[in-house]
Amino acid sequence: MADNPLTVDVERERGVTITWDDGHVSRFGLEELRMNCPCAQCRGVRQAGGAAWPLPGAPEPLRIETAEHVGNWGLNVHWNDGHTTGIYTWPTLRSWCACEVCGVPDDPTDPNAPLGR
Repeated sequence: MADNPLTVDVERERGVTITWDDGHVSRFGLEELRMNCPCAQCRGVRQAGGAAWPLPGAPEPLRIETAEHVGNWGLNVHWNDGHTTGIYTWPTLRSWCACEVCGVPDDPTDPNAPLGR
């Protein structure tokens, strides 16, 4: 499995589409990405049984304000709710792909597997 993106398309109102160097395409919706933010704060909230999003007063609809590559490591997303600390690594995003080819991640206890799948 390759973990290097060829292209990363950010649709601020819909989500992120990644074409990997092996030709595979992964699509991630806004809610999926925001609810599964990998930052320490959001992970802590989820581990305590809470939801990382939506929080009281969260803007509707959810939207990506900006997104930027963090070196060759991953993608940092700035959300319209003010959250900016999550870095989605390429291997994590690839492991989250739930398309017909990839299916659902096998181990729901894996810390890289998003919750709720």
